[in-house]
Amino acid sequence: MIQPLEILFLGASALLGSTLAGVTGFGGAAVLLPVLVYFFGVKDAIPILTIAQLIGNGSRVYFHRHELNYSVVLYFAIGAIPSALLGGYFFASAPTSLLLRIVGLFLILTVVWRRWQREKVVKFPIVAFLPLGALMSFLSALVGSVGPFMVPFFLAFGLTKSAFIGTEALATVVMHVFKSIAYGRSDLLTTRTILIGLGIGPLMILGSWLGKRILHSISEKMFVLLVELTLLIAGISFLIRS
Repeated sequence: MIQPLEILFLGASALLGSTLAGVTGFGGAAVLLPVLVYFFGVKDAIPILTIAQLIGNGSRVYFHRHELNYSVVLYFAIGAIPSALLGGYFFASAPTSLLLRIVGLFLILTVVWRRWQREKVVKFPIVAFLPLGALMSFLSALVGSVGPFMVPFFLAFGLTKSAFIGTEALATVVMHVFKSIAYGRSDLLTTRTILIGLGIGPLMILGSWLGKRILHSISEKMFVLLVELTLLIAGISFLIRS
């Protein structure tokens, strides 16, 4: 039974994570997932996180609805839907330590690469979001969230600030919807995990709103710096968790 102080800690973690994601587009799972694992164990934590993130990302889609790039989301969804279902079925038995190491190293090297190549413009083609959606959805079903892993590609396409936050959030909503279906068919998404995820939901919405307010008060240069800093922290976190 979770005690009142533990509920406050869980709530504070959800609010902090959602606010961070509201500013940078990702990072909420890196804050919230370790707390959920501590209280509920990994088998319940990832389905709970999926419900909470579905609400959090959905609210970011609404707050940034005027800047969405639907073409990007369409290509992403074509690859994401079957992979999310497949990844959800593999979740129960798949080893994740190697995947976490790969993702962690990729995130750290991404920041190094972006700094090294900052004078050059490298455009990510829209059709490449189809295989990206397939890969990200499969990995997300296994490790809970891969928001930091997706960021470099959305930025390389040319999305920034509100367009980046909203478009990436809508693509993530597609992943979480179909992951939830797979978890449900595998008996991993129970009434208990759904209720806990829904209970966290209002704090995820509040964090998204706070993140949007903060986002509009910072420059694009500061936004990129925040994204890169969060990428480094998330990369190190993945390596530690592996």
